[in-house]
Amino acid sequence: MKESRKGKKIMIITVGLTCFILMAVMFMQFKIVNQTDITSIETMRKTELTTELASWKQKYEETNSKYEETQNKLNEYKNSQQSTEESEKLLEQELEQINKILGKTDVQGQGIIITLKDITQEQATDVSSIKADDLLIIVNALKLAGAEAISINGERIINSTDIVQIKDSFIRINNRQRVLNPYVIKAIGNQAYLEGGLIGSGGHLDDMKNLGHKITIEKSDNITINKYEGEIEAKYME
Repeated sequence: MKESRKGKKIMIITVGLTCFILMAVMFMQFKIVNQTDITSIETMRKTELTTELASWKQKYEETNSKYEETQNKLNEYKNSQQSTEESEKLLEQELEQINKILGKTDVQGQGIIITLKDITQEQATDVSSIKADDLLIIVNALKLAGAEAISINGERIINSTDIVQIKDSFIRINNRQRVLNPYVIKAIGNQAYLEGGLIGSGGHLDDMKNLGHKITIEKSDNITINKYEGEIEAKYME
């Protein structure tokens, strides 16, 4: 009986002690948890997340900035290339126009063709033959009438062209080309203006006709004048 009571007491004490120990452990854990700053943990997590977000944001901004910079450079290159191509086209057009004015390119267009036949070479007469001065007067009249290109017997007339009489034998043009009767003068420009600059009251062609020279003027919408084959040199300009 005594042993049974003693055993119960030991069991109660053991269970009680166990419960006490468990309660003590639970209390210690609760105390530890209670002493831990939960707000600090949350703050740390928020700080880490904020830092990470800021890092990604910075990376995004840097990448976006590089993209925009690359895009701007690409657009700049395209614009520059387009501008260069346009400039090249304009320069080519200007160069082509300059070469036309200088007589360095073949040209086509509407105009007139004047054919002069020297009567003195066909029959004996007291009439003076066609001279370099006659051709020069006609060329100047055509220029005043707005001729854009002129040639005599296929030789292109340019600003520095000289038309020189070599005794009574022949006429020399551009200091190199000999031209002989008949003289075929081609001029590109407004047909009415060109013809009007040569005939009519006081026109030099009328005077030549009155002397007996055979002169014809033909209008054409498709005149070809070849380029000047010589070298264009400036003798006095530096």
